[in-house]
Amino acid sequence: MNLFEQAHEDRLERTAPLAARMRPRTLDEYVGQEHIVGPGRLLRRAIQADQLGSIILYGPPGTGKTTLAQVIANTTETHFIKLNAVLSGVKDIREAVAEAQNRAQLHGQRTTLFVDEVHRFNKAQQDALLPWVENGTVIFIGATTENPYFEVNKALVSRSRIFQLTELTSEHLRAIVHQTLTDPKRGYGHFTITIDDEALDHLVNVANGDARALLNALELAVETSSSPSEGEAGRGGESRITLAIAEESIQRRAVLYDKEGDYHYDTISAFIKSLRGSDPDAALYWMAKMLYAGEDPRFIFRRMIIFAGEDIGMADPNAMTVAISCSQAFDYVGLPEGRFPLAQACIYLATAPKSNTTMAIFDALSTVESEADSGVPNHLRDGNRDKEGFGHGEGYLYPHAFRDHWVAQQYLPTSLQGKVFYQPSNLGYEASIRVEVSRRREEQIAAMIEAEARGDVEGLGAEVLTYSPDDPERERWLMRTISEAGPQLGRERDRILDSARLARHGLVLDLKVGTGLLTWEALRRVPEGGVTALATSSEEAETIRQLADRLPELERPSIREGMSSHLAELLAESPDLRFDAIVGRNVLFDQPDKHTLLAAWLPFLQSDGVISLAERVGRAAQRLYDLVTWDEFEPELVEQIKKAEEAIYTDPENPQLNWQAEDLVQLFQEAGLTVTWQRAVESRPILVTDGLLNRWFTKSERSQRLSYAQHLNKVLSKEEVEQVQRHMSQALRNQQVAWKLESVFLIGRV
Repeated sequence: MNLFEQAHEDRLERTAPLAARMRPRTLDEYVGQEHIVGPGRLLRRAIQADQLGSIILYGPPGTGKTTLAQVIANTTETHFIKLNAVLSGVKDIREAVAEAQNRAQLHGQRTTLFVDEVHRFNKAQQDALLPWVENGTVIFIGATTENPYFEVNKALVSRSRIFQLTELTSEHLRAIVHQTLTDPKRGYGHFTITIDDEALDHLVNVANGDARALLNALELAVETSSSPSEGEAGRGGESRITLAIAEESIQRRAVLYDKEGDYHYDTISAFIKSLRGSDPDAALYWMAKMLYAGEDPRFIFRRMIIFAGEDIGMADPNAMTVAISCSQAFDYVGLPEGRFPLAQACIYLATAPKSNTTMAIFDALSTVESEADSGVPNHLRDGNRDKEGFGHGEGYLYPHAFRDHWVAQQYLPTSLQGKVFYQPSNLGYEASIRVEVSRRREEQIAAMIEAEARGDVEGLGAEVLTYSPDDPERERWLMRTISEAGPQLGRERDRILDSARLARHGLVLDLKVGTGLLTWEALRRVPEGGVTALATSSEEAETIRQLADRLPELERPSIREGMSSHLAELLAESPDLRFDAIVGRNVLFDQPDKHTLLAAWLPFLQSDGVISLAERVGRAAQRLYDLVTWDEFEPELVEQIKKAEEAIYTDPENPQLNWQAEDLVQLFQEAGLTVTWQRAVESRPILVTDGLLNRWFTKSERSQRLSYAQHLNKVLSKEEVEQVQRHMSQALRNQQVAWKLESVFLIGRV
């Protein structure tokens, strides 16, 4: 660059708009989007390590997409090329690729290609870029205000990690104003400028999360607010920005709505969800926003007609009639009077009872797709053509020949006898037919069983009522019934993580990695965030690390070896790390000092973070004496048996048993957390085998715990214990019993 070019660049920088001059240059200057560039976040780690792969930055205008790309340009050691999709074409892409290839060959330097407004590229232009992204010639960074899943080539999206930027909060915008007024080189730090509180509030509110709009308004306010004696407006002296000046600088909040873009889909989604939630006020608001922005009312009516069938359905069959009638009325009268039928349909649908039982059609379609076709049952076949030759239609009962015009008979194929698709809800019109539908189904099942007993309708029901011990389907069913541990753990895992409400960019701490039950699912839920997991032993840590090695380095969980009571030491290398969610299973239940343990976690929780735990309540465990009857025993002996077993669960020195669910709730409250909790009691079927009976009545040499029999020995004689063992063995051996379990799910918020 020669002296004339440098002077031109300096002049452009001095005269550039304030929003361009104040664009952050480093991550430390960058304001907002902490969910993707905050301490410990995946994107920040990748930028700092200069290991950034291809990414797409997606979000509303003025949220920092281009700025973040420029920050990456200032941070990375790769060569940075910037294109604007509005001004560039295939020729520019080829030139950029050629430059990248040249730098790689001559200097061994990688190239980062930033494409602003990438959704403006047509398919051919995006296809021209794809092979060079795929083979690594360029590291691609795209910025778009439109949903990339709709507007960007699917192949390009699949090769890029998508980061969604959100509207800046009022606190972020105030921080940007403060930066601008105090920066002497790029902002107004060399002026004496005061801004009234109400003026700042107005600018921040009307900017609506758009930093560019805020800075443009601030620039106009400053440049036009100096006193006349100062000569050129805003160039020296003192300026005061009042509410009147702020109102002149930024006059109207723009309605974020694009009839072909993401806001269109977001707004119609909010409208439908408000109808579904029976909130007429919210539904009217979102509909008004669409109408104000110029949405076609016929599109709104189409969605309401779909809604009437999908979300109201049989709860109020009249909803469909109202939606269609209002739509026809709108076509007849037009605008502006057509707003009345729009509002009428909206209010009716919002206040109508809801039912989605019409979704039964998709269950039926799935069954048709996956189940073997056993053909139309003989009695339902057309008898007009083949009744004499094949007996088609024989056995059909004509409903109108019976009382109430109905008779119990099966209409499903033989292989689907007893299959249910439609389940009436207990709301609206469906509530009135629910009992009748159920009663008729019960009668149809009875008819099916009777037909099987008679054996006169093609063995009707033989494939449903199969009780043969060597039937493999029945054996698999028994295994699922007897061994419910896997599904129960899955439900527990999902409940813990669902309660934490993890964002895609969230940071999660798993207090007890174990087998990784929570860790792996958390990783799937926070692909742009990160997961830290604590392993209680070196073997456990090594196992998890070996499994994590299959993932790309930046996507692996951070495994720390140690107990959660030493969390500060384990995270000493990352003192600023704060987690959006701390999760765990059974991390408190066997700890003697639960208060100290909870206190060790809290400093590492975000100010709006959540702790979500599931703890097994040992004191509420299944009692063995409840599994059998004691009719042949003396009442005094039965009382002693129960007393001996209850003594197991009242040991004040056992940290697994000396607490109840309410104690953990109080623990969270004393720590300053807002607590919601729920007790969960379930029965799991288990098979009482000889091995299980032996564990109850035999002391293990490898365990320090007393067996059930040894606890009984404290109050019963040896002969009485043997009597109890014989009784339980006779009553329970190889029997399936319902085993009671109690857990407490705790959600604590700061």
